[in-house]
Formats: sequence, C-alpha cells, structure tokens
Amino acid sequence: MKEIFGTGVALVTPFNTDFSIDFNSLEKLINYVIDGGVDYLVILGTTGESVTLSKEEKSQVINFCKKINNDRLPLILGIGGSSTKQVIYDIKNANLDGIHAILSVSPAYNKPTQEGIYQHYKYIADSTDLPIVLYNVPGRTSSNIEAKTTLKLAHNVNNIVAIKEASGNLDQILQIIKKKPKDFSVISGDDALTLPMINMGASGVISVIGQSFPKEFSQMVDLALNNEQFKANKIHLDLYDFYYPLYDEGNPVGIKACLELQGICKSIVRLPLVKASDNIFNHLKNML
Repeated sequence: MKEIFGTGVALVTPFNTDFSIDFNSLEKLINYVIDGGVDYLVILGTTGESVTLSKEEKSQVINFCKKINNDRLPLILGIGGSSTKQVIYDIKNANLDGIHAILSVSPAYNKPTQEGIYQHYKYIADSTDLPIVLYNVPGRTSSNIEAKTTLKLAHNVNNIVAIKEASGNLDQILQIIKKKPKDFSVISGDDALTLPMINMGASGVISVIGQSFPKEFSQMVDLALNNEQFKANKIHLDLYDFYYPLYDEGNPVGIKACLELQGICKSIVRLPLVKASDNIFNHLKNML
C-alpha cells in the first residue's frame, strides 16, 4: 500500500472556453504537481468533474494522464456510481493498464442501508483484482458509510485496502483507525482536517488544494507523517485561510479559480456548476 501513502492530488479536468477538454493545461497541471513533490495522482474523481464527462472524454483523459505521467507516479482512477451493475461494467470496460487502484465513491441519491453499501462494495471488489479505495463523502451522497461497515469491508474483503474519509466526523474516523487491519489505510478527504487526521493515525490525503500548492501541502503531510508536528502545523496555518474560499461556491469551482490566478488553467467549469464569483476571485487574488 506504499502507492497510496502521503499526498495524492485529485486532478481537475481543465476546459477551454468552448467547454472542450483543455489537454495543454492538463499537461501543465500534471507536471506542476509532480514537480511539486506529490506522491500519487487521482484521475476522474469528484474534483475532475467526472459526472459531466462523456464515456469517450473519460477514456481520453485517462489515456492522456497515463502518457504525461509516464510512470512517474502511481495513478488512482475514480470509478463509482449509484448502480452497482454499472460500476462493475465500467470497471470491466476501462483500460486499467498502469492504474494502481480504483477510488469508488459510495452510491449517491438512492441512500442504501449499511448492508446495501456493504454488498455494493463487495460485488465491486469481486469484479477486479485491483485494490479498491472506498470513498465516504456524505455531504455529496446523502449517505454515510458507518465505521462498522468500513471495518467489515476492511476485514472481510482482501482487495479493499483503504478509505478516503470525507465525513468530517473525527469520532467515526478514530473508530476506523483504532479497529482497522494493520494494512488498511485511512486517507483524509478534507484538506483542512488532514493534519489532525494524520495525528490520529491516517496515512495521508487525497487533496484538492494540493494542486495549487503541491510543494507546501506535500511538505506538510511529509512532516506530519514523520512526527514533526510543529513544522507541519506552521504550514497548515499558512494555508488555512485558503481552504474555505476554495469550497464556498463548490468544488472544483474554487480550485479552478485559484489555478487560473496561478496561470495553470482556466476557471471554466461545466453546468450545472458555474465559474467562481468576483468575490471569490478577488479574495483568492489578495491572498495569493
């Protein structure tokens, strides 16, 4: 599980003014975060606006990221959804050569029971030999993966190897960390909670802000993982004021505004998201 350790970055999908994929900016972004010292890349996650991409576009993004990455860092691919059958189909029909693990978000909208969530992930894991990373983000799915369900999956399903926890519930996260198998990883899904979660025993983060500040954020994570809490906390406090403007108008609206101000890609998002307001732009510009 050393491939899923430290700082992962959930890459945005840059768009041109006509809303087509901006591959030039995606190449710039990939090189920027790799040069900044991050440990692995996450393709087609929530931040990548995967729900607005066509099947063909997803395939293009996957192949392009593999090409530009050129085996420099491990790649985690987001494949999730509200239909277990469809998720399995998507996994079986994706080009998974060079992919190290699958990040799969818990089903949204249909609000399954805990047994339904357990069976959903068990069937997905049975459909592939790749490691599976659970993704719990109740703020988006309206459904929480409870600690007992995560632990049941961690102990019973060999290729379920980690969870990206974005519930914000530190008590729930601590229950998982305390009772998980030794080789099961807990990954922060919340930039602002990354440092306290590592202090509790998490193994790193899948980050949004890490693509704007890859050097600083990955340094903070490395310091925390090496028990240099004072130095890690200094970086955390330096970055802290950025966390909330990045999410005030939704993700990836804020991070794309920040990346535009840094000259990496345009701030364009696809409907139903709309680009950041002048208020967010000005706030981020002043801080930068």
